[in-house]
Amino acid sequence: MPEDRDWEAYKVPPTRTPVSERTTSVPNPVNYFQTAFSSVFDAPITFFRGLIEGVQSKNKFYYYHQKFRRVPDLSECLEGDYLCYYEAEAQWRRDRMVDQEIVEIVRERMAACKQREGPNQFQNCAKEMQLLAQVTKAYEDRYGDLGYHGNARTCLMKQKHRMMEERKAAQEQQQ
Repeated sequence: MPEDRDWEAYKVPPTRTPVSERTTSVPNPVNYFQTAFSSVFDAPITFFRGLIEGVQSKNKFYYYHQKFRRVPDLSECLEGDYLCYYEAEAQWRRDRMVDQEIVEIVRERMAACKQREGPNQFQNCAKEMQLLAQVTKAYEDRYGDLGYHGNARTCLMKQKHRMMEERKAAQEQQQ
């Protein structure tokens, strides 16, 4: 910019602008409404919440996950007890999800060990490999070949057939 500026064309605002306070003889109704709202609604709720927080601070409750009570297995349900069937099915689904997560956690540990050890993974990760083999075999024995629409009844029948085959093989070995 040129040195000889035209100060009238580019007016600079004053450095301190005074704050104008309106003073009227008529009171502001908003102030009355805020005071009434605070004393009628906000004060009792705040007081009640303070009492509840005081009681809760004495009894600390840490919520990590929902705990379901164990229900009878499908084989323990009486005939025609549809509520027991439903609960056993829900329990089976929860157990299956837990077993899937166990397999996934062991698989992630195995992958982390392989990544960490590099070329020495076969001798340094042998324990993780063995654990992964055990966990996947147990999962496959219980839930394998059930498919997406597997349920507690078909899983129970699969276990029954496997037990019958093992008994038959044991009897054949004895003879």
